[in-house]
Amino acid sequence: MAKRLPGLDPYRSFTKDQWSDLRNGQPMTLNADDIDRLRALTDPISLAEAEEIYLPLSRLLAYYVEAIQGLHDVSSRFLNTPGDKVPFIIGVAGSVAVGKSTTSRILRALLSRWPSSPKVDLVTTDGFLYPNKVLEERGLMQRKGFPESYDRARFVNFLGDIKSGKAKVSVPVYSHLVYDVVPGEEVIIERPDILIVEGLNILQPGELPRDGKPILFASDFIDFSIYIDADVNDLRDWYLTRFFRLRETAFRDPTSFFRKFSEMSEEEAGAFGRNVWETINLPNLLENVLPTRGRADLILKKGKDHRVEEVKLKRL
Repeated sequence: MAKRLPGLDPYRSFTKDQWSDLRNGQPMTLNADDIDRLRALTDPISLAEAEEIYLPLSRLLAYYVEAIQGLHDVSSRFLNTPGDKVPFIIGVAGSVAVGKSTTSRILRALLSRWPSSPKVDLVTTDGFLYPNKVLEERGLMQRKGFPESYDRARFVNFLGDIKSGKAKVSVPVYSHLVYDVVPGEEVIIERPDILIVEGLNILQPGELPRDGKPILFASDFIDFSIYIDADVNDLRDWYLTRFFRLRETAFRDPTSFFRKFSEMSEEEAGAFGRNVWETINLPNLLENVLPTRGRADLILKKGKDHRVEEVKLKRL
């Protein structure tokens, strides 16, 4: 097989120091207490890393938002239609335990503190999982998190409503405590300037119809996509670390779906956690999540210590 010529690499690569320089004097609007509040249970991100990685990224996103809005203005002038502001959608993808939630929350905080004070909302795709009852009926409980376990049509319709400027768009609520969608509970998203969408499979294009009929995928609505990358063995270790930390905290709640795991011996719990990784999370990563990495506009590559070591930005 012919080797790819260096000039054909679709990404520009940056070391952490090179990327940090691109903040270009942008002031940091978060403090250490903000980072402690925003980071996930086992994510060791520091204020320094937020400045080095996410502050330059927020500066880049400011340019993208401005450019996309300019494109919409040009289109409106050409079509002689009202130039209503169109929400900018950011997608954050990657494996279980890679740090999607922390990245999304820090970005939301940074973006909402721009001088223009934009309205920034955050949605996870967990709410678009089918309820456990449906998954059980379809024999999909052991495939939870795989593409087929989501109501993809509802998710695509949600993104379409956001992009079309619909005043109020509902999002189902998922509870990690009960491990299920909460019946009748919704969050209302009201015309955000920026929407961050976090999920495992948001960059998947899906299968194209053989007859060439136009079809929309979730990724068609995303203006800028981020994939958080890490070595598979590191992801496994982070997942197990998080599992054991939850076993000592949230799993002890009497109402938790996972209460039984807090009562297992450490050996039994470890065996269960490793089995979940090997039979569910790893296959989903290799079959569905990792193959979408090359579709992302930006890749954040993490090292063994959970900190970003390299940034890759897709060439335009």
